[in-house]
Amino acid sequence: MKALDRLVRETQAQARIPALSAAVHRADRPLWTHSVGAAPDAAFRIGSVTKTFTAVLVMRARDAGLLDLDDPIGRHLDVSAHGELTVRRLLSHTSGIQREPYGDVWDTLVAPDAVTLVADLERVERVLPPARRFHYSNLGVALLGLAVGRLRGGTWGEVLAAEVLGPLGLTGTSVARPENATTGYLVDAYSDAARPEPPLDFGAVGPAAQLWSTAADMAKWAAFLADPAADGPAGAVLAPATLDEMRWPATTTDQGLWAVGFGLGLILVPRGDRVVHVGHDGAMPGFLAGVYGRPRALTGQPGPAGFGAAVLGASGTALETVDLPHKLLDAAAEQDPAEIEPWTPGEPAPEAYRSVLGRWWSEGFEQVFSWHDGALRSRGAADPAGRPPAVFRPSTDNPDILRTVSGREVGELLRLTRAADGRVVRMHWATYRLTRDQQTFEGHSFTA
Repeated sequence: MKALDRLVRETQAQARIPALSAAVHRADRPLWTHSVGAAPDAAFRIGSVTKTFTAVLVMRARDAGLLDLDDPIGRHLDVSAHGELTVRRLLSHTSGIQREPYGDVWDTLVAPDAVTLVADLERVERVLPPARRFHYSNLGVALLGLAVGRLRGGTWGEVLAAEVLGPLGLTGTSVARPENATTGYLVDAYSDAARPEPPLDFGAVGPAAQLWSTAADMAKWAAFLADPAADGPAGAVLAPATLDEMRWPATTTDQGLWAVGFGLGLILVPRGDRVVHVGHDGAMPGFLAGVYGRPRALTGQPGPAGFGAAVLGASGTALETVDLPHKLLDAAAEQDPAEIEPWTPGEPAPEAYRSVLGRWWSEGFEQVFSWHDGALRSRGAADPAGRPPAVFRPSTDNPDILRTVSGREVGELLRLTRAADGRVVRMHWATYRLTRDQQTFEGHSFTA
């Protein structure tokens, strides 16, 4: 698309980025890529985008029963201090542990090995109480990576290649610097000079920021984070429900400006009415990266399946790099929207639930119950069109007790009360009464 090409070229020129590579992945379109100053398949450092891979490995271990998110890290890693910090707190950057390993890594450019990193935990500070607020920590994610490697019987890099990179076909992504690597630069603020930055191996902190990748690989990864079932069997690497869990905001990153949230290893960026981008930014000396997908499940709106964008830049100071993937997703959705799927007739509601359909009242507000796609649903009569409905599933032993599986009051029960003829005449949802007419809490109806 010419509009996307122009966005990339404008960003490269205005932000003075020596090399810039971008890609947009959609399940319903061919891959779009555009590069300036680099080959389309050039590899860049992706910095902290690496954390999303470590987060997926942690969640895979949880789903396999190898750990619980509320386990203390000391249960899975032999540490001399801070072993009580939980996996969940480390993953959501709410543990309170300091940002970097002990020492001056950014002065020496020598990262600790695993033995040193763990031994030095005795010198590491807890700068905030756990759960107090968001505090970003490379050290915390490094500990998670070491734990995953130990649980799986290999190094973090070996586990990553076997469990994620290989199955998803991310052949352009690697722990080691590849032959097609781009040089990263510091662009002078007051001239057009660009000085190469030194290479840095992140050692035991690798699970937080080590990876190299291409824009095409990262756009595919962003699409996976947004919609894991779009390009292959659901749950092949991680169950869609688990990624939904990762995308739920655990904290905001700024108390005064609720513009960015953080889930379990993922940054959440609202982009307007019920549109959220999920992914991560990355920075290493001479490099910046932005990798984000747009989940349809979060928006409640129709949109492309498997929709992700990545922008990789060879400048350590051009923050426009990390804003560009959001612009590319917005532009691609607006200028080339997904095809409109036609409505087709479906099966009617089962006889047992037909008397539930229609309008009910609860707490003075009107609810509309309907049957779509094989499930009972509910929406507030005044809900905006884009708000997802509540969806119910009947219990296996009693069809008159249903569980809310998504939407409002998720997890709560809906109980049906029937008259002698079998019609549903009253319901209770999360214990609140629903009736066919508007009633007070004492059960009195309004009369004309």
